[in-house]
Amino acid sequence: MRQATIKTCSAILTALLWLFCFPAIGSAQEIVDVTPVDTVVVVAPDSLTQAVLQAADSAFASMPEVPKQAFKPNSTKSVLFALVPGMGQIYNRKYWKLPLVYGGFMGFMYAVTWNNKMYQDYWQGYKSMMNDADAYQKALNAANGEQVDFNFSNEWLDLMAAGTDPKQTVLNKTQQDRLKNNKNYYRRYRDLSIILTVGFYALTLIDAYVDAELFNFDVSPDLSMRIEPAYSPQTRYSSRNIGFNCSITF
Repeated sequence: MRQATIKTCSAILTALLWLFCFPAIGSAQEIVDVTPVDTVVVVAPDSLTQAVLQAADSAFASMPEVPKQAFKPNSTKSVLFALVPGMGQIYNRKYWKLPLVYGGFMGFMYAVTWNNKMYQDYWQGYKSMMNDADAYQKALNAANGEQVDFNFSNEWLDLMAAGTDPKQTVLNKTQQDRLKNNKNYYRRYRDLSIILTVGFYALTLIDAYVDAELFNFDVSPDLSMRIEPAYSPQTRYSSRNIGFNCSITF
């Protein structure tokens, strides 16, 4: 009888233990199945964190935007930059003038170089021709009418037409004057080209200065003409006049 009672109590305790432990095991199994091991759980920020974030966002949003300062060239700087051809126009942001500046300088420099080369050729040719003329004339006087062999300089012969006889040409006053006139011609145009180059350089300086001074000059598109009647009363020095007055606004 006593053993039966003990067995009954033991069975009741075992049943109660299973009743209490089974829900916990089921709950744990359910958590493991639903939430993976590598899942990151995001926790919503509390009210204090949200207030701090909103204040920071409002502080950044309320910062005023700094306006960009409009470009205004300085006339003194533009002239100093313009000492190097084209740099004044670059400083004033007038890039479309660069082909005009550099094209003008290239043209004038070519004119100076070419005229100077031609001047030097004719100057050397004229000088060598006059030296040969003097030496050949002395050789003729010393030969007393006999044949004279003379080596003439190519500096003036190269300036003559093909097939020119040097013995008949070297003492020809017309040919001598021709070389002299050509020498003076190319020297004059060389000097003129130098003067024009300096003038063009000064023009680039003036252009850079004027561009800087008139950079913000307001050119109004309002071009109008107004015609209205005019009356001048009679005075001691003039008679009464009636006419029209014309005024132009630009």
